[in-house]
Amino acid sequence: MFQAMISLSLIFALVGMAGNAIVLWLLGFRLHRNTFSVYILKLAVADFLFLFFHGFFAFFVSFPFFSTPIHIPLFLIVLAAFPYFCGLSILSAISIERCLSVMWPIWYRCQRPRHTSAVKCALLWALSLLLCFMHGDVCGVLFNRFDFFWCQTFHFIMASWSIVLFMVFCVSSLTLLVKIFCGSHRIPVTRLYVTLVLTVLFFLIFGLPLGIYCLFYRWIGTFYYVKICDISVTLFLSCVNSSANPIIYFFVGSIRHHSFQWKTLKLFLQRALQDTPEEEEGRERGSSGEPQELEND
Repeated sequence: MFQAMISLSLIFALVGMAGNAIVLWLLGFRLHRNTFSVYILKLAVADFLFLFFHGFFAFFVSFPFFSTPIHIPLFLIVLAAFPYFCGLSILSAISIERCLSVMWPIWYRCQRPRHTSAVKCALLWALSLLLCFMHGDVCGVLFNRFDFFWCQTFHFIMASWSIVLFMVFCVSSLTLLVKIFCGSHRIPVTRLYVTLVLTVLFFLIFGLPLGIYCLFYRWIGTFYYVKICDISVTLFLSCVNSSANPIIYFFVGSIRHHSFQWKTLKLFLQRALQDTPEEEEGRERGSSGEPQELEND
């Protein structure tokens, strides 16, 4: 089972890297950016890095004739943990931003600094890198220097940080859903809402098990067979999650679009990130022939 999960992870990693590379190319060079497209761009970077490091690790495991010391795969797992926590942080930031824009729209549009998205993403990347680097260092994974007290301390810090992020984006996402489907002042459903809801839902189903495993691996580790099987399954599910995000973007953007060409991928991604109701989008497309470009952040 372990070998099968690792082989499937390698396949999904290769497919997912291709999908996220397309998203990176389109958002980085072909489309103007708005508040949420900046987050999606950074999330695609995190997904690509996670799939790259995990795919590299799966390659060594799947082809044992490439004999390497065991510390190299462990080092790659530490590197893969960095984009995983970064992706979780970015999802939380997206949920908070969307919740603020819905609950207090006037304040959000008037008081929000222009480059908040880029600054928040940079801080979240730096914090995730620092935590993962320090945790790997004191736990003897990076430089063979083990400190039991600091290893336990950083494990507790990372566990607490993960729980806080999880609670934040769950509460924010639930608030959005209540605002959309309940109450007297319902907000219209847009493609951006559908994109964000599907992204969060896929993370809860496929991405969250790896985080749960990392939090409780010390107890799981007492059962060796369970430990080996669970880590392969959770890593495979995380690969599915990171690979599914580009598919979600293009799927949401392709709704009610009956033809497909490679050049329409740009249109699909642009439509998936548009925050206009279906009726307004139809009027804009009818008057101008194509959707409006995303606004600069």
